Amino acid sequence: MTTNISEALNICRENGTIADTYVPEIYSRQTYKRTYQANFHPVLSENFWRDVPYNLTFYPPNMNKERGRKQGARFQGEMDYRNPDSLPRYGRYRMLGHNRKNCNNPGSSNV
Repeated sequence: MTTNISEALNICRENGTIADTYVPEIYSRQTYKRTYQANFHPVLSENFWRDVPYNLTFYPPNMNKERGRKQGARFQGEMDYRNPDSLPRYGRYRMLGHNRKNCNNPGSSNV
């Protein structure tokens, strides 16, 4: 793969091809010239602007970032909701009302 334009042009010359055949027309020199051939007129100063019947007040955007971890954007499914009547179970022993904090078994890791 070529790294710059001059190398690409040299390869095209060696092969006897024209580089413009590989470039889409939107990026061609003719399209570029047609785009910028029109005259651009400068914007007049504010003294020449017309008055408008509404207020043009622009406030800066709110740049305050919220603290903490960003809320996830995942949709919750039916498996994400727990029955409010059921008690929590510790994942290791599956005992009701038992969790990692209040585990009394000797082999468990208290955090």
